[in-house]
Amino acid sequence: MPDPFRDTSGRRVGGKSPHTNTREPIIQEPVSSQPAFEPEAVRRTADVTESARANRGWWDRNADEYQVEHGTFLGDDRFVWGPEGLDEVEAELLGPPEELKGRDVLEIGAGAAQCSRWLAAQGARPVALDISHRQLQHALRIGGSFPLVCADAGALPFTDASFDLACSAYGALPFVADPVRVLTEVRRVLRPGGRFVFSVTHPIRWAFPDEPGPEGLSVSASYFDRTPYVEQDEKGHAVYVEHHRTIGDRVRDVVAGGFRLVDLVEPEWPAWNTSEWGGWSPLRGNLIPGTAVFVCVRD
Repeated sequence: MPDPFRDTSGRRVGGKSPHTNTREPIIQEPVSSQPAFEPEAVRRTADVTESARANRGWWDRNADEYQVEHGTFLGDDRFVWGPEGLDEVEAELLGPPEELKGRDVLEIGAGAAQCSRWLAAQGARPVALDISHRQLQHALRIGGSFPLVCADAGALPFTDASFDLACSAYGALPFVADPVRVLTEVRRVLRPGGRFVFSVTHPIRWAFPDEPGPEGLSVSASYFDRTPYVEQDEKGHAVYVEHHRTIGDRVRDVVAGGFRLVDLVEPEWPAWNTSEWGGWSPLRGNLIPGTAVFVCVRD
């Protein structure tokens, strides 16, 4: 789909020398974290183009607030798969850290590129991609010597077989109307034997209110209702879209995208994590899963 932030080869936003002062305040023009209106939350259809346009705008507007609110938990160079705090250091879903050295890795929906920064520290050669220019400005602010690319996950601006591995921690897939399109693109840019690991909101969570307390423990909607969650403005234009897929849908999407599913991880809430993140909390996390991590291989 068209993306105003890149040309046909993909816009490279940046990449800093490791000797650069990573705390230099490079962001010059603050972006309002909230639109001028109070969006209306509805359940309705939203196609590929509307979803991409809405979510690009939402992340550009809210990137500053998101990094302030969650930056400490995410760290500058940690690789966590979700609000539970499952860390790639222990999980090794991409493989043992010592085997990442020299590997070409694509991070999709990178945000401020915390995961890519961790990968670079292991000796990998990451590329951090995000649809939001503002999120990637935060990646520049923190620093790193790897490329940043502003592009749509459904039209990756890379040649075939460019990467050994790909990863996405809550990036892109929860927000796209056509996940098979994204998976097909990821498969295209992976080399044979390449692994793609991605995490999303656990599908069961869609049946419960997005509340961290006791009010979030009772089923309030059908798990089988795939109607997207949409926040829209006064003209009915979407400003945020999130798409629901059941576990079965996700598995079928993986297969339709040309991958073999080798693992499905449902992280338990650890005792050390006392944080709340939206609807995620120790109370809910000890009772129902909040994240699903899919480990896929391109044969």
